[in-house]
Amino acid sequence: MIKYLLALCAILMGGASAMPAPKPKNIILLIGDGMGLTQVTAGLYANNKKLNLERFPVTGLMKTQSASHLITDSAAGATAFSCGCKTYNGAIGMTRDRKPCPTILEQAEKSGLATGLVATSSVTHATPASFIAHVGNRGEMEDIALFFMDTELDFLVGGGLRYFTQRKKDQRNLYEELRRKGYDVSDFQSMPLTRTQPDPAKPFAWFSAMGEPDSAKAGRDYLPLAANMATNYLSKRSDKGFFLMLEGSQIDWACHANDGPRAVAEMLDFDRAIGEILRFAEADGQTLVIVTADHETGGMVLEQGEGFEVLDLEFNSGQHTASMVPVFAYGPGAERFGGVMDNTDIYKNIARLWGFEPEPTDADPKTKKQ
Repeated sequence: MIKYLLALCAILMGGASAMPAPKPKNIILLIGDGMGLTQVTAGLYANNKKLNLERFPVTGLMKTQSASHLITDSAAGATAFSCGCKTYNGAIGMTRDRKPCPTILEQAEKSGLATGLVATSSVTHATPASFIAHVGNRGEMEDIALFFMDTELDFLVGGGLRYFTQRKKDQRNLYEELRRKGYDVSDFQSMPLTRTQPDPAKPFAWFSAMGEPDSAKAGRDYLPLAANMATNYLSKRSDKGFFLMLEGSQIDWACHANDGPRAVAEMLDFDRAIGEILRFAEADGQTLVIVTADHETGGMVLEQGEGFEVLDLEFNSGQHTASMVPVFAYGPGAERFGGVMDNTDIYKNIARLWGFEPEPTDADPKTKKQ
């Protein structure tokens, strides 16, 4: 950690010529869906004025508009992160011209890095789907599930089991097909995540719900554990490094419902997962951690309550907003994520750090016929 901080100080103070900018071996992208500055602030005051997010030395702001709308949806927002291109609302891993775009996860996989996806939504939901699938409409959940069969994804945790086992289009059992591919696959019905022990010799998948997982207030608690499990597993899975995308999906859902206490619970669950990731990154010294949001949801306002712990949270919308969202970065390459940026810069900066092609192309990234 001291070596990283010295290098970062040298870069920020103009000493980069004396000390080359470090390059990360591992990159972890953490997405708080719907997480704007007020959601972060509410979590801070609800948690004795402390968050793991305060430990990040580099911060910035990000513009979120899509190709089709001032206010993005999660599909277009996540595709900007995964592919580095603006697209229309509803698109999953597709350009605005409806052509598949190679994702950062696919590029990492082709380069021999281990890869992982973790979410508190179904794994076929817009954000995780945008890193692995290529469909024109985010609602095509069964089509999205098919892409998990054609990837070498190493670690998968999230809901949506029914899109693998109760398929209406083709009656395939993708759960069993994953097992035949060599995956160590299980689910909430057979074994809690706390009892699983992923073997780095095998790809791993655990499904947390048939459809969408419960909220944190309703007892869902696997995100911090999955964060800890994923980093330890992926670091052993490939000597070349790894890419992990982890989403705190339900901050967005709570804000759509204008449910302030639920939003705070989701924010704090996400922050606990961030703490697990930072613990790994600080010990590892070769890991870049980026935290951001695809958009803000609800137009949340924090008003004066009865004290710091009793928050008065109000909303001026039940939908997404066009507000800029925060960016936090820690580790080798973190300096690239300060200041004001576009959502496509998340992909472009990661790609440049790893020497990947920084602009999307029309190359075929293992698309699936619909």
